[in-house]
Amino acid sequence: MTAERQTSVVWFTGVPGAGKSTIASLVLLELRRQGVPACLLDGDELRQGLSCDLGFSDADRSEQVRRVAHVARLMADVGLVVLVALVSPFVRDRAAARDLLGDLELLEVFLDVPLEIASERDPKGLYRRERQGELANFTGLDSPYEAPEAPDVHLRTDTLTPDEAASRVLSALSIRAANYAVSPAKKTKGPRLRVFSKLRD
Repeated sequence: MTAERQTSVVWFTGVPGAGKSTIASLVLLELRRQGVPACLLDGDELRQGLSCDLGFSDADRSEQVRRVAHVARLMADVGLVVLVALVSPFVRDRAAARDLLGDLELLEVFLDVPLEIASERDPKGLYRRERQGELANFTGLDSPYEAPEAPDVHLRTDTLTPDEAASRVLSALSIRAANYAVSPAKKTKGPRLRVFSKLRD
């Protein structure tokens, strides 16, 4: 089944260690398995290039979100489903990203995890570096994270496995695609999606 209107950008937000990159990567693999053209914009990787001039002040974080949203728009406009894995801690910046995307459909995915569990996971060693005084303005500790009040998908990653979480994102995309196929009120730019099957092991 195809849809005249569908999600073009999936925006994963949450504190460091919530599982954004891991779950977004699993979703990307399944989309590609189904033949859906898709790409992943990972915040940590982008800081090695596109945003290598930015630090972690509030202003720099806002600029990082703005740049990523702009790149996501360009990629979605040429037919990709764009997955964004970015802390994006402030409500105002996520709202600005949605505005910048204009008529493109965005699915906001909030990866919710207690800070102590994220700190225990610490897959990139960021919490350890913060405790050692190597990082300042660390989100969730000395810089706030403003959780979405009404995300499109809310995932408790302390109780879900990565595969289960990715499957829920894919299911949310399926529901949207099916709804648009039944009632395409208007058309927007972006690739057409089939209804997604559940993530396979």
